[in-house]
Amino acid sequence: MGMINTGYRPSEGAALTADTIRLDCDVPHISIEAEGRQLKSHYARRVIPLTGVSLEAFRQYPEGFPRYRNRATLSAVVNKFLRANGLLETPRHSFYSLRHSFEDRMLAAGIDDRIRRDLFGHRLDRERYGKGASLDHVAELVRGIAF
Repeated sequence: MGMINTGYRPSEGAALTADTIRLDCDVPHISIEAEGRQLKSHYARRVIPLTGVSLEAFRQYPEGFPRYRNRATLSAVVNKFLRANGLLETPRHSFYSLRHSFEDRMLAAGIDDRIRRDLFGHRLDRERYGKGASLDHVAELVRGIAF
């Protein structure tokens, strides 16, 4: 559920801790950091607002998911659960599809490419000027598409 409105990579979600899940602030958010692990790229370090069911999931698990921290089993466990409970749209869908559907919802809502790339931790295909959108502004945009 945490991935639905954040688009983080499964490994990033598994690595979240009480220190990187920030619920007691004006804009609840997670911080993807190289805390005890290597990030995919330097663009992967980012702050993502928590909204909708993702915010509710982290309110229930403010310490993150220590059982899956530093383990490669999270995707397999979640995919097995989704399949067993008929929760995949098609057999070609997977846990990682939640990341892709978040991108699709942002695109359909007209959310700027820079903001989408910043949220996903992707490289921008042009010079990166300024700091980007504020966390409050991004949270407002994501709330508009959140489940």
